[in-house]
Amino acid sequence: MNKLRKVLAGLAAVTMMATSAASCSGKESSSENNSHYKEEDEYTVPVDEAELKGGSSADIDGQTIVWLADYDINPTNNNDRSVALSLFEDVYGAKVKFVYADSNEKFSKLATMILADEDVDMFPYEWDAVPNGVVKDQYEPLDPYFDVMGMDEDGLWDDMGDVIDMFEYNGQHYVVPFAVSDPLVITYSRKLMEEEGLDDPYELYLDGKWDWDVFMDMMESFVSGAPEGTTRYGINGWFGQAIIQSTGHTVINYDGTKFENNIDDPEIEKAELLMQDIAAKHLYQPDWIGFFPDNNSTLFFAMGDWALGTSNAKNPDADLMVVPFPKAPDADENYLCCNYAAKMLIKNSTKGAAVATYIKCERVAATQEEYKKVARQKALVEEKTASGKVKSFVTEEQYDALKSFLDPNEVTPMFDFAYGMGDRMNGDGDYTYETRGVMNNLTQALLEGDANVDSWATLRDSWTGVIDEEVKRFNGQ
Repeated sequence: MNKLRKVLAGLAAVTMMATSAASCSGKESSSENNSHYKEEDEYTVPVDEAELKGGSSADIDGQTIVWLADYDINPTNNNDRSVALSLFEDVYGAKVKFVYADSNEKFSKLATMILADEDVDMFPYEWDAVPNGVVKDQYEPLDPYFDVMGMDEDGLWDDMGDVIDMFEYNGQHYVVPFAVSDPLVITYSRKLMEEEGLDDPYELYLDGKWDWDVFMDMMESFVSGAPEGTTRYGINGWFGQAIIQSTGHTVINYDGTKFENNIDDPEIEKAELLMQDIAAKHLYQPDWIGFFPDNNSTLFFAMGDWALGTSNAKNPDADLMVVPFPKAPDADENYLCCNYAAKMLIKNSTKGAAVATYIKCERVAATQEEYKKVARQKALVEEKTASGKVKSFVTEEQYDALKSFLDPNEVTPMFDFAYGMGDRMNGDGDYTYETRGVMNNLTQALLEGDANVDSWATLRDSWTGVIDEEVKRFNGQ
């Protein structure tokens, strides 16, 4: 029966960031038993049910999938439903049951539930999923459900084909991103740039001139121009991974069958030498701040886009703008350091078609213009305290720029299997050089000036043996 239904359009369906901010109450919940669930959604748009379902949709009416995570995708705190959940419930007649797991224990809880044969169907995508989670037998491939996800439908997944294939492992797709998310961006003040006689980085980016060389020149000019008695820095924040990935090269290569240690790649070396140069010239401000510094002491702030709203509130008169990390001079295109919005199908789940349908709902919510329009409206609403003080806001220009950075037609998003190879490759290890994983050291040690590291050669030689061991392990040798 072809009919119009009213469903919510909301920001949470567009990125993983919005959902991760949801409740961590520790209780199981669903739309049926959540006391905060609203009978009516505030934002609604019409949807053609027959068009949405297409010719290959599974009949999941009445099914409930179990979502294990540290955040709920059911509405909490009197929030509206996301677009994806509204489609899943109103059009397909299915529900989501939330089972809470602490962020530090969710992987162990997942393993316990699988071993105990408890019901669990869907889990958040994180870097450790492939290959480590697959090798641990925690996930099922989604390939058998591609028709349910609408992979053959005109236009729905067209721009994500290369991104999805980037995650292919042993001929299967365990991770099917429905959107690129959480870009690493450089925040700066246009007002400060003008005062210092520097070009606008965003305009340079649009003109294809935003690269490492310009980036370094700007920082050096800013730092050398510090008034007497003051200290200036070129950059603060988190960006070592972005430097490496801006080359378009990865620490671990994968040919579809075998992994390979790529630490000796000349482009990786150039990225590491850039970090070494930034540290040697004292351009890096290592203290954790969490927002664009509000004292004009630092030219650039590097962080995920989640920090932009607070940065604006802390610097309301600075005319802040954002730009991707600069392009490596020898790179053939702009490569983006980012994350991916995806959901994992759990091993032995009997609700594969329902999970695949939910993923399709997320994709529809992230791509259809009517939903994107309402998402934009919600994103531009100022967040205020109870007393009315502005805590966070994003401007229209900033929002539109961020969305363009996430467009696979405009940039090439990066993924490195090294981040999915377990703790020896990507563990925090109490944030010490001796105990943390290889990737954290490759992206932090030179910038931070660790006492154990006096050069890129020392850093490389210290960890290449560990990379070789992990490559052999995941190659089954």
